[in-house]
Amino acid sequence: MIRPPTIPEGASPSVVCLGLSALDRIWRVEVPFSGGSEKIRAGQHLTEPGGMAANAAVAVARLGGTASFWGRAGADEAGRLMAESFAAEGVDTSQFCLFEDGASSVSGVIVDEQGERQIVNFRGHYPVDPGWLPLTSLSADCVLADPRWPEGAQALFAEARRRGIPTVLDGDVADTYVFECLLPLTDHAIFSEPGLRGFGGEDMDSALERAAKFGCRMVAVTRGGDGLLWQDHSGRHHMPAPSVQIVDTTAAGDVFHGAYAFAIGARLGMSDALGFASSVAALKCTRPGGRASIPSLDDLKSS
Repeated sequence: MIRPPTIPEGASPSVVCLGLSALDRIWRVEVPFSGGSEKIRAGQHLTEPGGMAANAAVAVARLGGTASFWGRAGADEAGRLMAESFAAEGVDTSQFCLFEDGASSVSGVIVDEQGERQIVNFRGHYPVDPGWLPLTSLSADCVLADPRWPEGAQALFAEARRRGIPTVLDGDVADTYVFECLLPLTDHAIFSEPGLRGFGGEDMDSALERAAKFGCRMVAVTRGGDGLLWQDHSGRHHMPAPSVQIVDTTAAGDVFHGAYAFAIGARLGMSDALGFASSVAALKCTRPGGRASIPSLDDLKSS
């Protein structure tokens, strides 16, 4: 049973999520590739829209927030499928641009019986200039970005900082220069273990310290079943992961970030927001699938 911190009754924070939207091709297998030349048999195959900021936006919508996705795709079949999926979830896509000469991002995901994943991703092809974004009319309770469109994220975070809107960074694996550009504009930086290791080295404590020096209010690293570490002005903290039966970890990190941005937008404190996000992500992991298994607020209350 999961007991998350309480969200204020009727809260519907507005969250803008900027970054990657991808179409995931998912294969469920007994055991993953072990290396070398081999074939493995899949027991199931499905196609599902995904992407870090995209899944975060859907998580916000499922939890009862007002979600907007700002991003890019090609005007191709994958792009149209992603746009239709957003619309079905109630996510605003007025700033989801399908470029005629672009190519959408597509991922291949292998999921084994323990719920662990192997992913290969084509990141797509589209213009990097964020000049078309409506930054002068930005209005939100929180904004979130992943590192896949650093030019857009930097522009969004800079405007949010000017307007006093909290910024949340999904610290997935990216080049060091991306984090060096975005962290000074970030209030809440939440890394994956591979993302923080690539940025700050193998020692998690030292890596958190390095990220914190950029001036973030809080830096954290999610570690799956080992819970999470975070650092704020009061020092270093650890939060254990909720104890659940893992079925599928696909999109768990994306859901965590979306739920955290939702909670910050609903004016929860950082510790409560982290606890809420941990609970939402853990409940997602008890269900098969990625986006399809993102829980609602009612699901969380009844778990």
